[in-house]
Amino acid sequence: MAKPAPKKTASAAKAKPARTLTAADLKRSTPRAVTREELIDLLNGDLAKEFQALVQYVQHAAAMTGPQYDAIKAELIVHSNEEHAHAISLADQIDFMGGVPTVDVAQAHISPDSKVMLEQDLEGELDAIVRYRERIAQAEMLQEYGLRRALEDILITEEEHARDLQDALDL
Repeated sequence: MAKPAPKKTASAAKAKPARTLTAADLKRSTPRAVTREELIDLLNGDLAKEFQALVQYVQHAAAMTGPQYDAIKAELIVHSNEEHAHAISLADQIDFMGGVPTVDVAQAHISPDSKVMLEQDLEGELDAIVRYRERIAQAEMLQEYGLRRALEDILITEEEHARDLQDALDL
């Protein structure tokens, strides 16, 4: 059963400083074994975060100011479209596994500061990379090879997004 939808208000709180993906992030302990039902719930959480990323990228691209951000603003629109494709892929996989895709949207983050917006976006991408690496291992454990492949495609794109944002932030 789906959890109640979180409030869809945006947070204007200060973002954590952006960070680069570290070796510790990449070498997490063995992923937690899950049941098929637990994996569906986790995938629905991922789907809510894909919806959030899509919304956040659209808002950031529109609200970002300064000529130094023109190129990344265009890239954020590309990112939003790719997040939409991820959401469709996840929804299809959840349905295929017998679950019901969520319509929940995780809380989006906003800021009046363009650099902070990029830091917020990067933090979301780094979180997605860690989550999708875990989901891939969990799908493998459950011998859900089609799901694993779909998640690998999403992961590749999330890693590209992180690199784009790190470049824009000169990290």
